[in-house]
Amino acid sequence: MRAGACDIRFRKWLIPLFVLVIGAAHDRADGGSERYRPLIDPARFHARVDNPYFPLVPGTVARIVERAGKRISESEVTVTADTKVVMGVTCTVVHDVVTIKDRVTEESFLCYAQDLDGNVWFFGEDVREYHSDNRVETSDSWEAGRHGAQPGIVMQGRPAPGEPYRLQYQRDEHEDMAQVEAVKDTVTVSAGRFRDCVRTREWSMLEAGNVTVWYARGVGFVKEVAPRGEVAELVSIKKVP
Repeated sequence: MRAGACDIRFRKWLIPLFVLVIGAAHDRADGGSERYRPLIDPARFHARVDNPYFPLVPGTVARIVERAGKRISESEVTVTADTKVVMGVTCTVVHDVVTIKDRVTEESFLCYAQDLDGNVWFFGEDVREYHSDNRVETSDSWEAGRHGAQPGIVMQGRPAPGEPYRLQYQRDEHEDMAQVEAVKDTVTVSAGRFRDCVRTREWSMLEAGNVTVWYARGVGFVKEVAPRGEVAELVSIKKVP
């Protein structure tokens, strides 16, 4: 379980035909001549998110610690029982609270839904950044179907190394990509040792650099590493019995 972001703050080449968009992974390179607009049919989604590499069981709480030099932040990610309808699809709402030295610096409400092929889609997020001068910034918020924003896939139903795919899309605002690099990885973090992990490379088409992210079977997000050594890792996870 992870917030699906492509930066250190903290998300199949056989994509089903109903979401296939020619040139979706390369429209930035060719000047944007091909528009990414997946066909979303609400009838092809169901209420639960049970992808083994991105399970969202209401009541589950994960703690993630992120280290960037001397800066340490902590995220508490809770799968809520709340839902939100986006583009006609009923999404599960995940609440992510980021703190630095016990001060809440950011709060996000993220919307995910799973299609009948097992792909987990990211439909948007309500982001609130809390500044020390009491300002609240919401510029990173987006919702699929509004202002040109489109949903993307955060975890494939059958992850396998292949072509890049969209994590989220809003032209010139949110253009995050991912690519599965390996499966069956083993990763050790504070929360334990996890086998059978999917390793992805994730990046933004609007910025240089990328991050490597691991997702464990039955858990979800377990680790993220950025090129300059910044690391985010799962510290604990409390699952609902």
